[in-house]
Amino acid sequence: MISLDDGKILIKLARHSIDTYFSGSHIHMPEADKFKEELGVFVTLNEIDKLRGCIGFPEPVYPLKRAVIEAARAAAFKDPRFPPVTEDEMEDITIEISVLTKPKLIEVEQPEDYLGKIEIGKHGLIIRTGWRSGLLLPQVFTDYDCTPKKALEMTCQKAGLDDDYWKSEDAKIYSFSAQIFEEEEPEGKVVERPSN
Repeated sequence: MISLDDGKILIKLARHSIDTYFSGSHIHMPEADKFKEELGVFVTLNEIDKLRGCIGFPEPVYPLKRAVIEAARAAAFKDPRFPPVTEDEMEDITIEISVLTKPKLIEVEQPEDYLGKIEIGKHGLIIRTGWRSGLLLPQVFTDYDCTPKKALEMTCQKAGLDDDYWKSEDAKIYSFSAQIFEEEEPEGKVVERPSN
């Protein structure tokens, strides 16, 4: 578990990572050096309540400090759905960080069994099949008031698959949880979002 104080440092690190990209200066935040554990993380940027970028690492491939730096800059400048964020925009952008548990394969006898194993508000989902994959964070399903079936359909859509592809034999579905920290306003108070 990550404390709220540590969540505040992670949010500060994400914003500092973007600001230093604009200024061309080095990232210098010694208080973030303690985040050495490898964890999955996503950084989400919202501009006046609209998504402005979201990139991350579902698997624990980097120490958390590096993962936040890389994900923050990628969300700001490399999300293919949006043009790169400009420096002026940053005063209107709030930052949200989701620190993930390691994804676990959901094992079922038949596809309908998934519906009883997905807890809305707690679980994010990943679908993988061949070279296609899609991931949605737990808060997405809460925001859209999803049922487990709708959550599976949305995850399929994210992967560019048919809505009911989750029923296919070659679909692998993984679940994970997240601790979510967010700014209430740009550079404002940081809170931990409830898990459901």
